[in-house]
Amino acid sequence: MVIQESVVPTIFIDGEAGTTGLGIRQRLSGLPEVRLLSIPDADRKNPAERQKRMAEADLIILCLPDAASREAVALAAALGPDAPRVLDASTAYRVDPDWAFGFPELTAGQADRIRAATHVSNPGCYSTGAIALLRPLVEAGKIAPHTPLTINAVSGYSGGGRTMIEAHEAEGGPAFELYALGLGHKHVPEIEIQAGLSRPPVFVPSVGHFRQGMLVSIPLHLDTLPRCPTAAELTEVLAAHYAGAHEIEVSAEPIGSLRPEALNDTNRMSLRVFSHPERRHALLVAQLDNLGKGASGAAVQNVKLMLGLDG
Repeated sequence: MVIQESVVPTIFIDGEAGTTGLGIRQRLSGLPEVRLLSIPDADRKNPAERQKRMAEADLIILCLPDAASREAVALAAALGPDAPRVLDASTAYRVDPDWAFGFPELTAGQADRIRAATHVSNPGCYSTGAIALLRPLVEAGKIAPHTPLTINAVSGYSGGGRTMIEAHEAEGGPAFELYALGLGHKHVPEIEIQAGLSRPPVFVPSVGHFRQGMLVSIPLHLDTLPRCPTAAELTEVLAAHYAGAHEIEVSAEPIGSLRPEALNDTNRMSLRVFSHPERRHALLVAQLDNLGKGASGAAVQNVKLMLGLDG
């Protein structure tokens, strides 16, 4: 009797030199169930060499700017029947209906859609926190889709690209800064569509003088919401939605403050609802690692689903 060896799926990370790519490679290198392809530095921008690696891969992960991601998708598609499956970490396809949105906990059946998809778009870091808070409450009718919402968020500087990283790691770097003050941050369309909103939220991102970690917060006037829910009811909806989710916890533990760095180097996300009962104010907060559940960790979670390694 001939015993056939199991085939180990092969992955090529196109753009592995960046922060997200390096994080994905580091996490995947600990998985014996996959084989990683590499490309010499001199060939990283050579389309023919990149396409050669794509032809050898079962799955490619794109860690590139939007325009470069679209070019890479075209390179892969040109392979025809030999084209690999694609996981894209850019903003290019996050609202494309032909791509599965790579947030397995989004709604019932989303993990199965990711398993079956040939093309998956990895969520953004800020939007992961915002969507995780809003989507269940919109689906449950606790927040109307047209509700005017403001989202405030602070991230470690590692998510801001080389220029921002260099500015913060230089001596005397900024302690804190608001940015995207034109109110047109690239995550807004993704948040609006994937959270089930019909009105774009006001999104106010900021960066603190710490490398990684994130807090996303959404203030609410409870009396302006349908049927005037309590904070406890909002917590119950979130807890029910994420019951059984391994990476997301909903906590009702009383706490006086939150640190953005508390979940660093994990793929976990913590959701909380704070409130002032007399004023009928509430604050939704998501706490996560912008390089974990907000980027590389989420990508590896999607890789495992796409390659059937999540069991």
